[in-house]
Amino acid sequence: MNVIRLTAIAAVAATLALAAPAQANVPHTVGPGETLWSIAAANGFTTRALAAANGLSENSNVVLGSTIQIPSVPEAAAALQGATAQLGQSAPTAASAAAAPPPAGSYVVRYGDSLSAIAARAGVSTGQLAWMNGLNPANLLPTGTVLKLPTESAQAAAASAPGPAPVQHVVPSAAPNATPGHVSASQVGQVAAQTGVSASLAKAIAWQESGFNNGAVSSANARGVMQIMPGTWSWINRSLASRALDPNSALDNVQAGSLYLRQLMRDTGGDPGMAAAAYYQGLASVRRNGMLPETRRYVSNVLSLRARFGG
Repeated sequence: MNVIRLTAIAAVAATLALAAPAQANVPHTVGPGETLWSIAAANGFTTRALAAANGLSENSNVVLGSTIQIPSVPEAAAALQGATAQLGQSAPTAASAAAAPPPAGSYVVRYGDSLSAIAARAGVSTGQLAWMNGLNPANLLPTGTVLKLPTESAQAAAASAPGPAPVQHVVPSAAPNATPGHVSASQVGQVAAQTGVSASLAKAIAWQESGFNNGAVSSANARGVMQIMPGTWSWINRSLASRALDPNSALDNVQAGSLYLRQLMRDTGGDPGMAAAAYYQGLASVRRNGMLPETRRYVSNVLSLRARFGG
């Protein structure tokens, strides 16, 4: 009887061990086809909790061969609590970064795609598409490369794509660079104020875009705290910045985003909601099509966050 009982206890313990999340700070190397969601699910966490424990946005891509730290349950809870505490919240709400709509205009290169074919489906020139995504149009375009397309054409381009989107993604090598490190709300506010833009609006957009994480790369090829596209980075440096911005600097990423936001505020007559919509969807698209449904959700989140940041 004792043997049977001990065997049963051992079986239960083994089952619990298999179901329990990994112990504190166990490194996990990202394998082919893995996503932040799949790693979280395999270890018994929500994507939001695993992202918080690794200083990532919930919408971040994970790169093949990179390392994700698998926390303990208490550590994941503490990380999630710490992330929301930056907003002065005691618990996540629908207006936090976890409620962010997916990046506008994201597209993953399929087998058989070419830059010119994607550009034709998106209704832009090959040169414009290459410039915005930091690509050399003369180079080969690897399958799995993440691209930003015009917001309103991305869905149509995907619908007429030559095949399904690959699971493994490739991020083009271009400035600005997604470098490790976070900034604080106060740092974002200081940079924004020096730039001449609302500190609370810049903080809200920075949190919505990346959770203040300069290592974030979106599935639409945007990078850093303010999720700047390579083409936008180049344009800001050429047209708005008074000095050459460091593509590896988190604070310079905030500076670029603040300069861009300041220009959008001017272009929209000082309307924070319209400026936020243009930041997410693109000013030309907003003027041509109005705010798309996901843009309205983005703007609602940003304005709610702005109120929490003192706006």
